[in-house]
Amino acid sequence: MKASNLDPVHILIVDDDPAAVGLTKAALATMGREKSLHVVRDGAQALDFVFRRGAYPDAPRPQLIVLDWNLPQRHGREVLTEIKESTKTRDIPVVVLSTSSADADVSDAYSRYANCYVAKAQDFDEFCEALASVEKLWADVVELPTPR
Repeated sequence: MKASNLDPVHILIVDDDPAAVGLTKAALATMGREKSLHVVRDGAQALDFVFRRGAYPDAPRPQLIVLDWNLPQRHGREVLTEIKESTKTRDIPVVVLSTSSADADVSDAYSRYANCYVAKAQDFDEFCEALASVEKLWADVVELPTPR
């Protein structure tokens, strides 16, 4: 289901690095589409947000998750695995955004059903371009099922 262009896209950013969160927010802000950005700092918080438990019982269902691979509390691989194993959440697109471009990390993410893996670009313009492509694809182009 494509989101209506009038509705804000709920994007969950999962990253423990405040500088990376700031860059991600700045990059997403350069895009015209209205969005509601939600940030959690570790894997345990991410799972609580997605599954609406603990401190997040009223959290909106994310339409896109931008997941750092190396997280405290619960590693990104654990977060991705839990999201994709649940029939309630497996259809939420998860983009792994990581400083690592190691083949082992990329393969591991895809073996756990990441929807895409993007290495964080060192250049801000390249970073913005990559995130713009990701957001456009998942918010405006692909058809996703109606959330259960």
